[in-house]
Amino acid sequence: MPTFTALTHVHGREAAEALSEACEDLTPEPVGTGVFEIEDGSERWEVGVYFTEAPDEISLALLAAAHGAQPFVVSEVPEVDWVAHVRRELTPVRAGRFYVYGSHDADTVPEGVEGLCIEAAMAFGTGHHDTTKGCLEALDRLATDGFEPFRIVDIGCGTAVLAMGAARLWHVTVLASDIDRVAVDTAAANVIANGLAGRVECLEAAGFDHPVLEEAAPYDLVLANILKQPLIDLSGDMARSVTAGGKIVLSGILTTQAEEVVAAYQGAGFALDRRDDLGDWSTLVMTRG
Repeated sequence: MPTFTALTHVHGREAAEALSEACEDLTPEPVGTGVFEIEDGSERWEVGVYFTEAPDEISLALLAAAHGAQPFVVSEVPEVDWVAHVRRELTPVRAGRFYVYGSHDADTVPEGVEGLCIEAAMAFGTGHHDTTKGCLEALDRLATDGFEPFRIVDIGCGTAVLAMGAARLWHVTVLASDIDRVAVDTAAANVIANGLAGRVECLEAAGFDHPVLEEAAPYDLVLANILKQPLIDLSGDMARSVTAGGKIVLSGILTTQAEEVVAAYQGAGFALDRRDDLGDWSTLVMTRG
């Protein structure tokens, strides 16, 4: 069955969400819509609309004009097994003492590393993105420096690669939460596959908004590899949820956005320990005063 995509850009999240909602009433009806921030500092948002039959391009053009968006670009997408494709393309990644690999590369795991098996799936965090790699390297350095957290949470955990990395470094139970149900299910499967059942608990939650997360606070270490604005929005909750002297590891931040995130967290009572840039992305380690 062919798939068609219609993509456009518009300024601002509110306009993007309004356009996405309006597209749901199109005929033929789309099978899904999505809104994504373009992480280049421009405040532009992408609106994607997905169809199983050719969309009405005139209706799309009218909607784009009514919402101040760029004209939609419509494309037919060939059928591809993307998970199989990604498995073929992704090679193992070394990040500090961690070795992140897919099951198809299980025979390549060297001795003396902390191996984390992460399958390509519909959740963020295979270890290949510079944000994930930066966070794993930050965890490795914290352990090497003798940091000993007892209460750890991974907010926006995706595949739970960071939560599992923390569970391997410190023999405590790590909480891992994500707002997306698919991510939570993927994370739970990865935890079992890596022999960490009972060591990482996966929850569906937005930020710290879950009874289990609230009861376990305050935390000695919080990991949050998400995006700039959600991180800034979480700064107050983060301050209330982290112990004095506790650490946070933040990423999902472009290098051009790092100073803004640092300023927000300094305003919430955190001090910057270290900033590391990999490619276009920054990882921040901060301590609550």
